[in-house]
Amino acid sequence: MVGVEWTDDLGQTRKCIGLLEDISPQGACLHLDDPLQLGTVLDLGYHKGYLKGSVSYCCFSEIGYWVGVRFEADMKWSAKQFRPRHLLDLKKLLSGRPRPAKQKPAQ
Repeated sequence: MVGVEWTDDLGQTRKCIGLLEDISPQGACLHLDDPLQLGTVLDLGYHKGYLKGSVSYCCFSEIGYWVGVRFEADMKWSAKQFRPRHLLDLKKLLSGRPRPAKQKPAQ
């Protein structure tokens, strides 16, 4: 979970908790209870810092909203800075995958 903070159309600071579904150096996908307008500037807070970005998409799902966030150019995420424990590590998954057996040449 990450803290999400933004300023609404009335100039009021709004805050909520979002579920971090995916993250990359350029952006993230959050699951939120309420929609956000495209272009809304957000701060995503985590235990050792924050990332700033803006809403790039917002789609309704059965249990909330998928919100895409594109980080500002000087705000690049790195696993060294913040590594969510719940995200799937594909490199680790693939390195432990059994290798297919070598096939014998046809005779």
